[in-house]
Amino acid sequence: MSELTELTAVRLLEGYRRGEFSPVEVTRAALERAEEIQPEVNAFVRLFAEDATARAAASEERWRRGAPCGLLDGVPVTVKDILLLRGAPTLKGSRTIDPAGPWDEDAPSVARLREHGAVFLGKTTTPEFGWKGVTDSPLSGITRNPHDPTRTAGGSSGGAAAAVALGAGPLALGTDGGGSVRIPAAFCGIFALKPTYGRVPLYPPSAFGTLAHVGPMTRDAADAALLMEVIGAPDSRDWSALAAASGSFRGELPGGVRGLRVAYSPSLGGQVAVRPEVAAAVRRAVERLAGLGAYVEETDPDLAEPVEAFHTLWFAGAARAAQHLSRDQRERLDPGLREICGAGARHSALDYLAAVDVRTDLGRRMGRFHDTYDLLVTPTLPITAFEAGAEVPKGSGHRRWTGWTPFTYPFNMTQQPAATVPVGTDADGLPIGLQLVAARHRDALVLRAAHTLYEAGVTAAVTPAGS
Repeated sequence: MSELTELTAVRLLEGYRRGEFSPVEVTRAALERAEEIQPEVNAFVRLFAEDATARAAASEERWRRGAPCGLLDGVPVTVKDILLLRGAPTLKGSRTIDPAGPWDEDAPSVARLREHGAVFLGKTTTPEFGWKGVTDSPLSGITRNPHDPTRTAGGSSGGAAAAVALGAGPLALGTDGGGSVRIPAAFCGIFALKPTYGRVPLYPPSAFGTLAHVGPMTRDAADAALLMEVIGAPDSRDWSALAAASGSFRGELPGGVRGLRVAYSPSLGGQVAVRPEVAAAVRRAVERLAGLGAYVEETDPDLAEPVEAFHTLWFAGAARAAQHLSRDQRERLDPGLREICGAGARHSALDYLAAVDVRTDLGRRMGRFHDTYDLLVTPTLPITAFEAGAEVPKGSGHRRWTGWTPFTYPFNMTQQPAATVPVGTDADGLPIGLQLVAARHRDALVLRAAHTLYEAGVTAAVTPAGS
C-alpha cells in the first residue's frame, strides 16, 4: 500500500487502465498516509474518508466498465482550505468564519476536478486568509516541514505541499498571491506552478485581487500539465478568466529546451543575498539546461525593488478581507494579519493607484525582457526552510515574509507563469528550489522546461526520509 502513495497521477491512471490496482486501493492508501502524517506534520484541517471511499468505489466501477468519466477519474487530490468545496466548510484558517455555511458551491477549479472524477481526500491547511509565506493559523496551528518537523513547510499552501511530499495524494490545489504555491513547494521538495493570471478561474474573487492565482502542486511537471488540462477551463463566474488554452499542456512537454534563450539571474543583480548551498544547486541545474541545448546567459531583469508597492496592494487586500469583521472578531485574528490590516486601511485610493502604476511598469519591463529571453531562471528562494512557527527566520532582520521571498512576489505583480522545481538539498537535507519564469500566456513553455529537468534527473534525491 505504501508503494501506491509514491506514484504520480500519470502512473496511477496507467495502472487503472491496465488493472494493476484500483481507485479504492489507492484512495485507502492515501487516506492511511494522511492519517499517519497528520499528528507530526499537520497538513490537513479535515479528511473526507467516507466520501472519498465512495467516490473511489464509483470510479472503480467506471474503470471496470472501461468508461472513465474524465482525465483524473479515481485520482486522489487535496484542496487548500481557501477554495470552496461543496459540502465542506471553507474556513480559511480563521476563527471568524461560521462553519455552519451554507457550503453549497464548488470553486471553478474544484468543480472541474469533480467533473473529471477526482477523489477529494481533504482540505489542507493555510495561514489565516492565506496572508503570509508560512503556514500557521489561530484555527489549525502550525504546519511542519516533511523533511524536518522543526522547520516550516512554507506557505501559504503549506499543507498542500506537505501532503504531496509525503504521499497523501499526488495532486493538490493551492493558491498563490505572492509565492504561495512556489514557496512551500520549494521548502518541501515538490513541483508547483503559478499559472498566468486568469488561466485557472477563481471564484469567489480573492480580496487580494489580481495578485491571486490558483495553481497545481504535484510530484512532477507531467502531473501538473495533466492537472492544468482539467482546471484551466473557463468559468463564467470569473470575469477575468482567459479562454481555453489553444494547445495541449501535456502535448508540449517533450519539446525539450534546445535553442531556448535562457536568462540566469542568480541574485537579481546582487540585490539578494542567496545562501551558498542554494546558489550552487541552482547553478548546477542551469548548467544542465545549457548542456541540454539551451542558450544560457547570466543577466538580470530590470526588477527595481517593488516591495513597497506590493505591500500597498497586499495590505489593502488584507484590510478588505477583514473589513466586515466586528471588533471582537478582529481581536481573534492572527496578530500579524491584524497588523497589516491596520496598515492597509490607512492607505488612500491614490496610494493604491500609485502602487498599480509601479505594477504596470514592472509588467512592461518584464514584457520587454521576454522579447529577448524565452525563460528567466532564478532560485525560488534564497534560503531553505527555517524554524516552524515564525514568519521570518530568526536573526534575519526581516519584518515581514516578503523580506525572504524576493524572487516570488514580483511575478504575481506581473501575472507571469512561474514554477519551482526541486534541484537538490542542503547539508541538513532540506530541499532547494529553482524558479522558471516565462512571458504571460507561456505556461506550456514553463512546464516543458521543468519536465526536461525532471527527465534529465536534475530533480532526484528530495524525497522526505521515511516517506
